[in-house]
Amino acid sequence: MNKEEQKTFEALKNGSEETFKKVYEDNRLKFIHFARKYQLSEEESIDIYQDAYIVFYENVTLGKLTALKSTISTYIFSVGKYMIIDRLKKNKKTIDSELALSMAQDDSISVEALLEGETTLTQEQMLLQKFFTLLGGQCKKVLTLFYYRGFNIAEIMIEGGYNSENVVKSQKSRCLKQLKELIKSNTAL
Repeated sequence: MNKEEQKTFEALKNGSEETFKKVYEDNRLKFIHFARKYQLSEEESIDIYQDAYIVFYENVTLGKLTALKSTISTYIFSVGKYMIIDRLKKNKKTIDSELALSMAQDDSISVEALLEGETTLTQEQMLLQKFFTLLGGQCKKVLTLFYYRGFNIAEIMIEGGYNSENVVKSQKSRCLKQLKELIKSNTAL
């Protein structure tokens, strides 16, 4: 977390309603854009964002969240992502392997801490988590940025210092294939 982000978080912990409103507004459209890949309606995305933001707000105001290992946006998006997955399960929508991959967590943040221990991982999530850790550093980074953080190909190109979007697409494809092969070869009986 950079100094500006830390300053914002301190203002939130001190109860600044103005800062809470700014954080809400700054992340709302980003989250709706992020949620599009889960094929939810805009209304559902807004509802989930509001619910995720309420979790964040309550955790800060009740003193449950006293420090962050990630950015504020990452925290809110992580809570929202798990709410999206729950919504999809309740709506009985199928979750394909790419959607399941988006549930692989970044090493820098504890999902259990986000949800105060209320979530247990499914068998598929545990497999993804286990085999995701076996990938190389570049693969972890690309897949984490795309599926977990919601970056698009152009943003990954900039973040990772790649020369072109095609290189990023190719890297992402190879890494995804490698992860799928790891899971398939180690779970086939």
